[in-house]
Amino acid sequence: MIKGQITYEDFDKVDIRVGKVIKVEDFPEAHKPAYKLTIDFGPEIGIKKSSAQVVKHHTKEELLKRLVVCVVNFAEKQIGPFVSQVLTLGLDDGTEDASNWIVLTPLKDVPLGRRVK
Repeated sequence: MIKGQITYEDFDKVDIRVGKVIKVEDFPEAHKPAYKLTIDFGPEIGIKKSSAQVVKHHTKEELLKRLVVCVVNFAEKQIGPFVSQVLTLGLDDGTEDASNWIVLTPLKDVPLGRRVK
């Protein structure tokens, strides 16, 4: 079921960029299993942090140095003692627990900070 329609102008307000995970840490304080990701978006945006509930499908080693797709212009979100600065995008795995999702990643290498269109 598709929820509501948006315009191209609405979509254009969402700044979605490619970054590379440069650090992955456990996040034991999170209510649902998650990692703390440090992501490099290149010189224009820099390094940002994100909380990601992807522990069911991804190991820390698998995520390290992986390109990921993130929304970089959401307001920061306080998650316990951690401030998530960007939203790492993914797909839910189709199970009842929608908090376990799979990271979106480009099929080919692209320069850090490139915008998704």
